[in-house]
Amino acid sequence: MDIICSVIIPAYNAEKYLTEAVLSALRQKVKTEILIIDDHSSDKTRTLAKKLESEHEEVRLLVLHGNHGVAAARNLGINEAKGKYIAFLDADDWWAEGKLKAQINLLENTGEKFSCTARELVSSDGQNFLKVIGVKKRITYEMLLRTNSISCSSVVIDAALAKRHPMVRDDLHEDYIMWLEIMREGFVCLGINEPYLKSRMSEEGKSRNKKKSALMTFGVYRYMGMGLLKSCYYFVHYAINGFLKYR
Repeated sequence: MDIICSVIIPAYNAEKYLTEAVLSALRQKVKTEILIIDDHSSDKTRTLAKKLESEHEEVRLLVLHGNHGVAAARNLGINEAKGKYIAFLDADDWWAEGKLKAQINLLENTGEKFSCTARELVSSDGQNFLKVIGVKKRITYEMLLRTNSISCSSVVIDAALAKRHPMVRDDLHEDYIMWLEIMREGFVCLGINEPYLKSRMSEEGKSRNKKKSALMTFGVYRYMGMGLLKSCYYFVHYAINGFLKYR
């Protein structure tokens, strides 16, 4: 049977969480391949990934020699992907059952190329469920400029489209740039307002530093070719929406 979805899991020093992420992908009732990309980890991530590869035929380990960052890791997975669709999953997140099937059915039934879901924020130990952040049924380019409502680990996207728009600029929000470049072509993102994604609030995540994340978002606007005034206009919307999202 042809692979329907390639699940891309970048992993850097992720031994603590990797197994949970991979098992959640294996539980999806879709023909998948799971690509773990080890970004030169210094812990036992690669050893664990090799073990998962030996135990599950769906799992394949790819290795980056030298630490190149999450954008390069995801791009390697995108280039190696054999599925019709690509799904991103960070190594410290996990999925509820039914996620991939719901999104792929939605894309197949509508002919659209891009989908995301709501997410549930979870404590770093995975025990406490903190807050659900929903998504609109249809997200446009203009809406996305005002707030990045698309969580990377929730995305399923047409593989050919993803291969045309590799991730860039690890120093900014590389996934946000990818979504904007895709949607600037006229594509929309279809949202499923069900928290299929369990998003771990780990201290290492770069979005946890709100000041740094805000500066990175402003950098995204400038990277997308916007002038100073237009960047400031959308940044104000970003700040307001960010406050409302997490209050």
